[in-house]
Amino acid sequence: MPAYWIGHVTVSDPTAYEDYRQANAVAFAKYGAKFLVRRGAQEVVEGTVRPRTVVIEFADLATAQACYHSPEYQAAKAKRDGVSLADLCIVEGYAMGG
Repeated sequence: MPAYWIGHVTVSDPTAYEDYRQANAVAFAKYGAKFLVRRGAQEVVEGTVRPRTVVIEFADLATAQACYHSPEYQAAKAKRDGVSLADLCIVEGYAMGG
């Protein structure tokens, strides 16, 4: 069953954040990540959400977790720290009929 990273991000330094985006491609390719939502227009209709929303699909929960904890992603994340604030969760998809 697929699993997802769901992130809400506020970027304070777009130029430095681009370094993170380039670096994270290594981990995402290794773990088969597929972007479903990346930036794009959004309308917040309830509550509070950061300006940028990202949804990334992985084959399963173990793969999504392994990607986040991988040395490749952690190296990329170090480039994001300090130039953005993020709320990120890893969530298992819904099984129809389950």
